[in-house]
Amino acid sequence: MLFDILTIFPEFFVSPLNVSILRRGREKGAFDVRTWDIRDFAQDKHKTTDDRPYGGGEGMVMKVEPIYHCLKHVTPLGPSPFVVLLSPRGRLLDQSLCEELAQKKRLILICGRYEGVDERVSEHLVDLELSIGDYVLSGGEPAALVVMDAVMRLLPGVLGCAESPENESFSTGILEYPQYTRPREFLGWKVPEVLLSGDHKKIAKWRRKEALRTTLIRRPDLLEKIELSEQDMNLLDELGSTP
Repeated sequence: MLFDILTIFPEFFVSPLNVSILRRGREKGAFDVRTWDIRDFAQDKHKTTDDRPYGGGEGMVMKVEPIYHCLKHVTPLGPSPFVVLLSPRGRLLDQSLCEELAQKKRLILICGRYEGVDERVSEHLVDLELSIGDYVLSGGEPAALVVMDAVMRLLPGVLGCAESPENESFSTGILEYPQYTRPREFLGWKVPEVLLSGDHKKIAKWRRKEALRTTLIRRPDLLEKIELSEQDMNLLDELGSTP
């Protein structure tokens, strides 16, 4: 998979792309990332990428021309891309959208800045506007990193365990069950006995029940969005609540 990032701060990505899973995934050849400086495609001698908004108002707006020329240059350099504008008004990123994006051969991520991006970018140049949450960031760069991290971990060969993506929070529609490791006891805090029993059937039931319990307490809204099995309903009854 290929990621192309259009930004006025390409240096923002140098460190994150060279550590942890992002680095290992690139080294394995599961995906590659290229950054492009939108300023290089500005048409004036000052390399201007923003201007005052028509109609008045505070702040500056990113100009359409540099983004257009950058896209025009980048688009032929690889497979047909799916173009995404990182935007607070876009479709909210969730696991199902990550899975959709992971099926693409190539993503172009456009990082907005300032008070926004000229509307003509959204109208004519992108396939999707995407938001990572209902809050304000200084720009689209952190959002682009979130999108890449969430998508690339779904690609074959990126994670050490092939089953990891399927068992994580949100992949099953609910939050993940609690995890424990050595030591068995620390400061009087003990690992649940069922996890030490070696009884895989009991462990699986405990994990599902605790996943439902955690979801019920922290994100009950998720239970309304998935199809619960009869076993799930029975476990919720044991917990004293059925959605």
